[in-house]
This record gives sequence, C-alpha cells and structure tokens, in this order.
Amino acid sequence: MTPDGPRRPDEPRFPDRSRAGAVRPRLSRTATARPALPRHDDRRRTFPQLAPREAPDGRFAATWWGNAWVESLEDTALDQARLARGKAYARRGHVDAITVTPGRVVAYVHGSRPRPYRTEIRLRTLDDADWECFLDEAAARPEHIAALLDKDVPHALEAVTGLLPAPGDLIPDCSCPDDGYPCKHAAALCYQSARLLDEDPLVLFLMRGRGEQELLADLTRRNAARSAAERGTTAPALPGVPARTALAPLTGHVLPPLPPPLPAPAHPGRPAVFPADPDAPDPLALDLLAGEAAARAHTFLTTGHDPVAALSPWQDAVRLAAAHPGSGLTASTRALYRDLSHALDRTPTDLARAVAAWRQGGPAGLAVLEEPWDPPAGPFDRARPALLAADLPAFRPWRNRLSTRSLQLRFGREGLWYGYESDTDREDWWPRGTPDADPVGVVTALLGR
Repeated sequence: MTPDGPRRPDEPRFPDRSRAGAVRPRLSRTATARPALPRHDDRRRTFPQLAPREAPDGRFAATWWGNAWVESLEDTALDQARLARGKAYARRGHVDAITVTPGRVVAYVHGSRPRPYRTEIRLRTLDDADWECFLDEAAARPEHIAALLDKDVPHALEAVTGLLPAPGDLIPDCSCPDDGYPCKHAAALCYQSARLLDEDPLVLFLMRGRGEQELLADLTRRNAARSAAERGTTAPALPGVPARTALAPLTGHVLPPLPPPLPAPAHPGRPAVFPADPDAPDPLALDLLAGEAAARAHTFLTTGHDPVAALSPWQDAVRLAAAHPGSGLTASTRALYRDLSHALDRTPTDLARAVAAWRQGGPAGLAVLEEPWDPPAGPFDRARPALLAADLPAFRPWRNRLSTRSLQLRFGREGLWYGYESDTDREDWWPRGTPDADPVGVVTALLGR
C-alpha cells in the first residue's frame, strides 16, 4: 500500500524524494512523534565544517603529528597537481562535516559540480598487542600522561606503537569519476583531517580503533594498579580494649591503668571515599581537604611544626598535586591539574613536570627544576672527569647543569645531583631517579647499568 492507495506492480517500493511533487507519508493525527533519545558513542564522532584557513608558513598542520599525517598522503600521491588542488579545496572550506570511526574518516567534499562527493580515508586499526604496548608505555611515565592531558602526543609513544600512518597506510576512496590516487576530493579530506588532529590528538586514537572513554579507562586501570603496588602492604591492626574491661566500673571492678599512648603511624591515613552527591561539595575537593588535614596533622604529631606555612602559592599547588593519589586520566585528575595550573597561570604540563621534581626531591627538587645557578668550584668541577673516567658520554656544562643529547645532571645547592631525561635533541627535560651525591651513580641508574 502507498499512502494514497495500493501500489501498482510497476511502481517502485520507495518513492524518489528528489523529484518535485514526491509523495510523502502522512502522519496520523492521533500519533505523537517521540524524539529519539541521544545515545553517546565516542567511537563515532562528527566534527562541524572547518572554516577556511591560510597557513602563512606553507605548512597545512600546526603540530608534528598533524604534519606527519599529511606527509603520509603526500609521500604516496601519484599526481602532485591533484594534491595541490586538494589542498586548495581544503583551505577554501570545501570539506563538509567530518565523521570519524575506527579505521575510517568520511565527509562530503564540494567540487566543480553542484552535488558534493562522498569521500573517505581508510586506515588500519591497531590490534590488541599494539594497544597493550601503547597503554603500558603511556602509563609507565608521568610525562606521557601529562602530555595527553595537555592535548599533546609524545614522540616516544609514536615510536612504540606506530600510531601515525606510514607511507601507503592511508587508502583514499571517492564517489567522483576521477581515478587519481588520490583525487583532489580525497586529498582535501586528508588535509582537513590533519587540522582535526591539531585540535584534539585523541581523534588519532579513535581512527586507530579506540574511543576516548575506553582509552582513558584503560590508562586509569594500569596507573591505579601501579600506584597500588607502590603503596605496599596494609597497616597492622591497632590494639583494642575488650568491652568487659571498659564496662568494669558498672560491675564494681577496678579498672587497670591506662595503656601507654600509641606510637605515631609511619604515614598519614588515607581519606574515605566520598560518593558523588548533587547537594554535597565536590568529591575531589573533599578528598583533597581530608588528605591535606591528615598529612598536616601527622606532621604536627611527629615533628611539631607546619611544613606548609613557608611555601609560596606555586610551591603549595605543586605539593597538593604531588600528594594527590594519582589514578590515571580520570575526571578528578583532569580537574585537579586544570584548576591548579589555571589559578597560577601555568599549563597542566608545567604542573606535571613540577610534581615529578617535587616527588624527586621535595622543595629542593623543585628549586633544581626551576632555578639555574652558578655553583662554586669543587664537586661540580670534579664531576666531568669522574663521568669520563667511568666511560660515560661526554657532558657539556651550563651553569649548574651537565647535559648530553638525552641525559642531564643538575647540581643542587645542598650538594646533591639530580637526574633528568629527554627525548633525543628535544630539550624537554623531566626529573628521573633519586638524587645522589655521586654523579656517576645517578647516571648509571638512569642508564640501567
């Protein structure tokens, strides 16, 4: 049956809606339209059309991973003229909204004809072994997690997992009659996809097969397991008093003398778990307040002084973040790093680097991170000959620092050496290892000898 009567044998089952005067189904007057409830699926993301943009430096993308995406297409293009036209299409905004799903990037691209073409880029998704390698590497080093929080992709993760496409890894397809490889429409889509990666590198992980929620949940579980293993065994049970003894005055018995005071615990207690409640304060804020109170009370109990009173606002923010029991890329961790860094006009990466320095050496470690100085002659001058005698790489000096292409030693004012590492020739130094008075020992520990 058609809406206006029975269907003729030669009539198509579904009317052509593109024709003028096409028959449209009628809605019953008694029927009530029920809008479909939105269902969130982060394995399918659609991004609105990007505005036209001209790159003054000639490079289409702004980040190293965005340009690596572009280079993969350009390295396999068979026609540079089509590639140039595709780049011009992208810059003039000919690419409509882009939909990204695992292994596929799809959009409609406007060409010389009125009707746009359906264009897609296909690429390989990572298998379980590749994801395990990436997740283990990302959760093992705090700077990698901090980089992902700050919308950055560390070079080390690309080397481990091959997230970025290699030459020939991007397979273009288009509904246009052009048989170029790629056609200008597919090239335009690839160039615009690089701009998406500039703004949110987590789109790259979706292209390779993992949505943001699944990726962050996996990192959270791994980092939580590592944190639990580092915390060690549980605290021993405290001695108690039997109820019969406590109630002795009521029965006429004489109470024994009070026991001696309990010794102070080795570490402050952990706060309780605060459930989310719309009428209660933020659980993260409660957790931080309870943890802060426990730590300061423990310090007062064991030392008799307050270690927080003399700290600057930045030092106190670093101390708070370092004391927070990190559990991966959770919403609370994101909020903590975002709020603390924003309040002091820093970035989450700045805060994560400072936290690593604080955990390495406390306030002295943070000073070594942020305050270069000129040490007097003595231990600093004797360090370079000692390193050369131990058959270690030659270090170049600058103020209180000795550096190679990927290793660095920093001399603290208290006479200790602090180890730092960076990707080769990146000048992106992160604290690593334990401070020591022996520079050779610090370097050998970093090298795993």
